[in-house]
Amino acid sequence: MFDLRRLPMRRTHIGRSTWRILGGSLGALTLLACGIELSGGGSVSPGVDGGPLTDGGSITNPDGALEGDASDGSVPPAAVVVDVQSRGARSCVLRMDGAIKCWGRNQVGQLGLGDLEHRGDKPGQMGLSLPTVPLGAGVRARSFALGVEHACAILDDGRVKCWGSNYAGQLGVGDLGGRGALPGQMGDALAAVNLGTGRTATMVAAGTGHSCAILDNAALKCWGQNAVGQLGLGDAKDRGAAPADLGDALPPVDLGAGRTAKAVAAGEAHTCAILDNDTLKCWGLGLNGRLGRSDGDTSTRGNDAGEMGDGLLAIDLGTGRHAVAVGAGKEHTCAVLDNGTLKCWGKGTSGQLGQGNGSEIGNQNNEMGDKLAPVDLGAGRTVKRFATGWEHNCAVLDDNLLRCFGSNTQGQLGPTTSSPWGNQANEMGANLPTVMLGAGRTVVIAAAGEDHSCALLENGRVKCWGKNDVGQLGQGDTKPRGKNASDMADALLPILL
Repeated sequence: MFDLRRLPMRRTHIGRSTWRILGGSLGALTLLACGIELSGGGSVSPGVDGGPLTDGGSITNPDGALEGDASDGSVPPAAVVVDVQSRGARSCVLRMDGAIKCWGRNQVGQLGLGDLEHRGDKPGQMGLSLPTVPLGAGVRARSFALGVEHACAILDDGRVKCWGSNYAGQLGVGDLGGRGALPGQMGDALAAVNLGTGRTATMVAAGTGHSCAILDNAALKCWGQNAVGQLGLGDAKDRGAAPADLGDALPPVDLGAGRTAKAVAAGEAHTCAILDNDTLKCWGLGLNGRLGRSDGDTSTRGNDAGEMGDGLLAIDLGTGRHAVAVGAGKEHTCAVLDNGTLKCWGKGTSGQLGQGNGSEIGNQNNEMGDKLAPVDLGAGRTVKRFATGWEHNCAVLDDNLLRCFGSNTQGQLGPTTSSPWGNQANEMGANLPTVMLGAGRTVVIAAAGEDHSCALLENGRVKCWGKNDVGQLGQGDTKPRGKNASDMADALLPILL
């Protein structure tokens, strides 16, 4: 989740014009402090899975105009993209003017456009023809997070609005009616989540059927589906279907005596938070070891009394190590550590743990801590940005290049010689391919969805590859890209936004 407030002012060059815009440091899974955010795939801690414009360097646009650009080939300041996230079969961007644009699957109104029409799968749907998500008169979004079929945005006044599927109350509007599929449901008609008297949000995360927000007092609140304790409230009762579930009646997650949250990520049925003391805790469904317990216990946590608070063990990430970003996928979890390394645990069948095998990690005693090796992304390489997808992950490295691993059924990793990648020996490290996005192109932010991936490049353009059955690549067709080298690099066209 990228937050516009966290970007310091810097001069950015785009085309032949120079604009004063916000730029800055790490952002959306969460590089905390400002953040490495994990975008897309699991939500967001400040910094890895999507994030702000990277530290250092300006965004330049030598490529000429695209639809929606100014007549001189430059991008107007308002249209500059500062964050991209993917989840399920859709992607969204946040622009400098606080507008959100989404494309791809829309069968329940998750694009927030008042209809059920997919966007990006037919000519003429992108660029100026793609509406911004209506959030209310004069309202700007500060940041956003994507769930599988719903989305939430923090507005410029700190309120949270959510749209899309609402079968478990994940929109936090006090009923089970979806929003965004019919005219008149968005904009000023879309109610903000009642977070409690006087409370606003600083970070939001969205999973499959639940949502979470870190509040201005650093408390963490979650609502929606809770069958396996993913709300962390000591029971299995959903919250959000009635007004009485929300506001002051919705208790904060007990993270331990005196503990508060700095970052949060939401997966299919589990939730993780980085705390104010830099420890990492996860709760919800424990299958496959996704909660990362050192004792290998895969029991559900958070659905019974006594399982949260000080009784919830912090994850052992290794001697002297702590997390600066966290991301939650379908059945796995990843964290960027303070030394720039990446560790993943949970289900590994598709190579999403990057260990060169298909084993699960965290479901047996003594697999975490120093025993869990960092993902080998290449000799001396560290992670600047990171995105956790459904069963794959993408990392922007310190050299500003992008490498992805895990499931590759649809080319979401870019061209490789096998699918998946990362579950066999000799597939990681120097043998992990770099995603080729064009001559001289480097990556600012990565995003990972279910079967597709996206990147915000240093020239301000967004490119997506992988599955494309509902237009999630934003190319005006349903042709997949990424399985063949001929699909990528300069042949992969930037999306018209």
